[in-house]
Amino acid sequence: MFGKRGNERAPSQGAATMPRPAPPQPASASPRPATPPPPAPSAPAAPAATRTAAPPVPAPRPTADKSPEYYDRKSQVFAALIDTIDLSQLAGMEQEAAREEIRDIVNDIIAIKNFAMSIAEQEELLADICNDVLGYGPLEPLLARDDIADIMVNGSRQTFIEVNGKVEETAIRFRDNQQLLNICQRIVSQVGRRVDETSPICDARLPDGSRVNVIAPPLAIDGAALTIRKFKKDKLTLDQLVQYGSITQPGAEILQIIGRVRCNVVISGGTGSGKTTLLNCLTRYIDEDERIITCEDSAELQLQQPHVVRLETRPPNIEGEGEITMRDLVKNCLRMRPERIIVGEVRGPEVFDLLQAMNTGHDGSMGTIHANSPRECLNRMESMIAMGGYSLPSRTVKEIITGSVDVIIQATRLRDGSRRITHITEVIGMEGDVITTQDLFVYNIVGEDAAGRIVGRHQSTGIGRPAFWDRARYFNEEQRLARALDASLPEATEAAI
Repeated sequence: MFGKRGNERAPSQGAATMPRPAPPQPASASPRPATPPPPAPSAPAAPAATRTAAPPVPAPRPTADKSPEYYDRKSQVFAALIDTIDLSQLAGMEQEAAREEIRDIVNDIIAIKNFAMSIAEQEELLADICNDVLGYGPLEPLLARDDIADIMVNGSRQTFIEVNGKVEETAIRFRDNQQLLNICQRIVSQVGRRVDETSPICDARLPDGSRVNVIAPPLAIDGAALTIRKFKKDKLTLDQLVQYGSITQPGAEILQIIGRVRCNVVISGGTGSGKTTLLNCLTRYIDEDERIITCEDSAELQLQQPHVVRLETRPPNIEGEGEITMRDLVKNCLRMRPERIIVGEVRGPEVFDLLQAMNTGHDGSMGTIHANSPRECLNRMESMIAMGGYSLPSRTVKEIITGSVDVIIQATRLRDGSRRITHITEVIGMEGDVITTQDLFVYNIVGEDAAGRIVGRHQSTGIGRPAFWDRARYFNEEQRLARALDASLPEATEAAI
């Protein structure tokens, strides 16, 4: 949802010498055979290391579907380009130089074929071909926009995006389903994975860490379905979340203290509610001298500390062997002398290993889980432990959860598309067979404005001394915690309004 594009560059090797098409011939001469070459499949991309963040040829934002004549011309120019250019030399060039080389060759091909095109049409064709050869084809204009949170491709003829919490259709189209599948294969191959008929489901990531999911035919009936959760170029901070209204300044201070004093934190929320973004924000307040190990299905977290070890799961190979699960990673990282363990997303039995780590000297560990409220988050953890095949009494499981988790932070995506931190909840103990919690901070919805946006207030519940007060005092943060709680009381909030 939030992130930045990758900006890795390969060492400059100078412009490669490539054969050029012959100069334009007189009208009486026939430059090529009468039958145009058949459309060629998408060319292999240059290595990821040659991609740059700001290509010199901007891809125009599409406003309407392109005509069949446009795609016919593009196929002819593309086929001639592939016959002319040396892809091995192109792969060794920086992307800016490669684009300039392609620009010159494409202009020569257009002149040879005597296509009647305006300068704007030539620039659009050039941008499309450069994206096909060097990048991700029609997706490049969307990946370059920083206001898009999600890209959803439903076959070659439909592409949707999420902007400001709302889903809208774009005019982006692919030449055919094969071009879309080629781009999907290009994306997943960069992280050593594959997607085809024998392995039609794949999770991957872009070089910038954006999350990618592909489901290909025959499971996807109308062509490959590609979903990209984009990261913003500039990583969000708690101060920016305050500006966006996701949390108030006193609430942000409470979160800073929670991250600083090594509370064990579970971030709960639905899909697209901002769990990973919030986890990234909290990790900014971890001391730089701590050893952090992250475990993720696709590496998305962007930690700034110098001592970070990043681990990633691996799917099984074509023979069904070699799979490394999240549980394997969490178990192994316990042998790597971690001070904090961060699990990008808890989905199954690995929750038991994470809870064990939280309760055995790895204070300050964090993870995210899909749930709609703090109470449901606790219930889901119990369910996932049961699904792991553990034959433990229910009370024992609850005692493990109570002794491990200190704080649950609930992130919610509201019906107007906005994202809010709605609860900061402590897990304080048990009464009988029930886990007891107390809310420190809640978001109360008041109504909505004339534009249909939800209006609400973040307020403290009046808890003067949270259960982690002694921990805050150990880190000399108790006074700041008291001020933040006082500033969030209902009367203080109303006075500020």
